[in-house]
Amino acid sequence: MEIKEITREGLLMEDFIQQKSQEVSSLVGDGLAVNALSGGVDSSVVTMLGHKALGRRLKSYFIDSGLMRSGEPQHVVALFKTLGVEVEIIDAQKQFFDALRGKTDPEEKREAITQTFYALVFAQLVMQSNASYVLQGTNYTDIEETVAGIKRQHNIIEQLGIDPQKEYGYKIIEPLLQLRKPAIRDLGRALKLPEELYRRPPFPGPALAARVIGEVTPERVEIVRQATAIVEDELQASGAFQYFAILHEDRVTGVRAGRRDFGMQIEVRCWESDDAQTGIPTNLPYDRLLALGTRITSEVLGVVSVTYNITRKPPSTIEAI
Repeated sequence: MEIKEITREGLLMEDFIQQKSQEVSSLVGDGLAVNALSGGVDSSVVTMLGHKALGRRLKSYFIDSGLMRSGEPQHVVALFKTLGVEVEIIDAQKQFFDALRGKTDPEEKREAITQTFYALVFAQLVMQSNASYVLQGTNYTDIEETVAGIKRQHNIIEQLGIDPQKEYGYKIIEPLLQLRKPAIRDLGRALKLPEELYRRPPFPGPALAARVIGEVTPERVEIVRQATAIVEDELQASGAFQYFAILHEDRVTGVRAGRRDFGMQIEVRCWESDDAQTGIPTNLPYDRLLALGTRITSEVLGVVSVTYNITRKPPSTIEAI
C-alpha cells in the first residue's frame, strides 16, 4: 500500500483528528487496544489521539527497557496522569539486556530490540489484556529511511512485508504514518499536550541503545545516560532540533594527575533541522563546547575525551546507529 505524505502546510488539523479518531474507533470496535508510551513526541501524540478515540478501551504502558534517560518512566507517567491518562510501567530491563548481550552490529541490535518489544514483551501484554490491536506512532520519515535502506527503524513491521497478526498475534494501527515530525508537533499542540512534550527533541525508538556504539550493557548505558543529562542541561536553551551524547566503543588515552588514564570517549551531536531529512551541526560557541567537555570528563567516571560532530546529514545521519 502506497502511503501519501500529508505535509505540515497541507494538514487540516480538526479534520485529521476527527478522521483518525473515527478510523481507530472503527477498527477496534468493541474490543481493546494497547499502546506503548515512551514520552517521545510521536508516542505522546498517538497516546492522546488513541485515548480521544477509544477512552478506556485503550490501555497504555510505559515499557521500562533500562535504555531510557534518567528518571524518564516516572516523569512521563506522572505527566500523563495530570492529563487524565493512566499509564502502567512495565519492568522489562532483563529481557532487553539479555537480548542485546554480545551484539555489536547495529542492525543486529535493532532487530534484537524489535523482537524483544513486539514478540516478547508486547505479545504478553496483549494476551494478558485480551486486546487485538497495538496502537503506535510510526511516522513518514521512519518508513522512508527504512525502505531506502538507510537504517531499519525498530517500529517498521508491515512495510517490510511482516504480518504482525501472524508473527505476534495482534494487528497494528499507525494513525501518524502520513506525517513528519513538524506536523506531529502541531498535532500534539492541537490535542492539548503540554509544550514540554510536543516540543521535546526527537528520541530514538531503540532509546539509548542507539547511542552506544558496540555492545549495549547496563554499565555502558549508564555512562551515556549520565552524559546525556549533561548535554541536555547545557544545550536545552540552544534552540537546536536535537542534541545528545554517544558512547564510542574504543578506549582512548587520557591523562589525570600526571598519569595515563585509558578511558572512554563521548561524542556530542547537536543538529539544526526541520524534519530530520537533512541536518547541519549547530554552530555552538567555543566556550559552550569547552564547558561540555569539562563537565562530561569531570562528572562521568571513566570518560577522558569529548568530541563534537561537524558533519552534515547527508552523508552523516542524525543518530549514530
